[in-house]
Amino acid sequence: MSLSASPSEPAVGASDLWASCVERLAQDMPEQQFNTWIRPLSAKVADDGSKLVLAVANRFKMDWIRAQYAGKITATLQSLTGQPVALELVLAPREAPAKSTAQPRNVAALQDPIFAELPEAALPGPESTQEAHKHRLNAALTFSTLVEGTANRMARAAAMHVAGSPGHLYNPLFVYGGVGLGKTHLVHAIGNQLLADKPNAKVLYIHAEQFVSDVVKSYQRKTFDAFKERYHSLDLLIIDDVQFFANKERTQEEFFNAFEALLAKKSHIVMTSDTYPKGLADIHERLVSRFDSGLTVAIEPPELEMRVAILISKAEAEGAAMPEDVAFFVAKNVRSNVRELEGALRKILAYSRFNQKDVSIQLARDALKDLLSIQNRQISVENIQKTVADFYKIKVADMYSKKRPANIARPRQIAMFLAKELTQKSLPEIGELFGGRDHTTVLHAVRKIAAERQTVSELNQQLHVLEQTLKG
Repeated sequence: MSLSASPSEPAVGASDLWASCVERLAQDMPEQQFNTWIRPLSAKVADDGSKLVLAVANRFKMDWIRAQYAGKITATLQSLTGQPVALELVLAPREAPAKSTAQPRNVAALQDPIFAELPEAALPGPESTQEAHKHRLNAALTFSTLVEGTANRMARAAAMHVAGSPGHLYNPLFVYGGVGLGKTHLVHAIGNQLLADKPNAKVLYIHAEQFVSDVVKSYQRKTFDAFKERYHSLDLLIIDDVQFFANKERTQEEFFNAFEALLAKKSHIVMTSDTYPKGLADIHERLVSRFDSGLTVAIEPPELEMRVAILISKAEAEGAAMPEDVAFFVAKNVRSNVRELEGALRKILAYSRFNQKDVSIQLARDALKDLLSIQNRQISVENIQKTVADFYKIKVADMYSKKRPANIARPRQIAMFLAKELTQKSLPEIGELFGGRDHTTVLHAVRKIAAERQTVSELNQQLHVLEQTLKG
């Protein structure tokens, strides 16, 4: 295998193969999960390229990575090399402990049931007072760097109102949408704008997983007074991905208490989730009703023009030029979310610099050939029909039958729309695969679903889920 290392340089192959694997995983995984579990890993590859060994910091992380991510890592390695690569997880050698006055971790306390609420975080450890007061905002994520379009216009307007008048209307603000659509950027922008206007404001951005971890630590150390002082005294609390509170009873109780305390003092609460409040599973009803008591807004998958604008804007931020025709080519082929767009842009710019060629459609086609070939190979009309039929709980045979009841006709139109969007088939070809229907029938379905997608958020969310599923 070309990626394997020579015996004298065992890390060279690992660097190439693992770096490529990490790049692919970064595009496919939520940012918080990627940063917590994948980024810290170090890797070595066997001389013959048949095995990759990952060093993990502790047994807790090893068990979690084996259960949750080993299959995904193995599949990614095989897709990169074209042959099976055995994956082995080992504990990383312990470094000599530095001298510290901090209290040792209470490993025995991990037997307490509260630790069942720690889903994807390292074992509880000491945290400095300075860290506890950081707002954790990314200064680069502002309203000025957020590309506006139909997909996020309402959410952006609401967010700007909250930043300008916190504690008044739209409290709480609940922003939902799929992975990589810009929810995190938007809520960071709220915090950054408020701090720009009121530098002394107490603002905290935190991922839901970190809130769970803080609850665990406060139980372990019996420091609930400090916990409440931290969370109940804020002017603005931003919680990302509240769906992670599911099935965590104590965490939900503490968040409910913080929620009530902040609203009572007219502080503002901003939350994000992958679904609307009533769609959250295993969250207490009283908490869901609080989530839904302010303003709930969706961020939709970006439309073509918005994707083009995002590509041009991101390229400018990288100090590179993105011709409009290239941006349109990429935007037409990368549809699912902003994160995937950014990944495609990075590949194109890197390919351009490495080959010392200007950015063009052909260069973009070459840089993204793996992505484009995977899409073309995986997405067929037959696959679309099966996926849509499974989603709407009808028979695949109904896709090309003459039946016309709404519960069949509607999914059929959606499948026709996706076939036109995600494959290279012509309208007559699509019609033939849907039971020999005329191309005008397909055109009517495509136009109907495309128009409704712009105005019916529920349909748009369903289409987004289907597109993500089909693209793997």
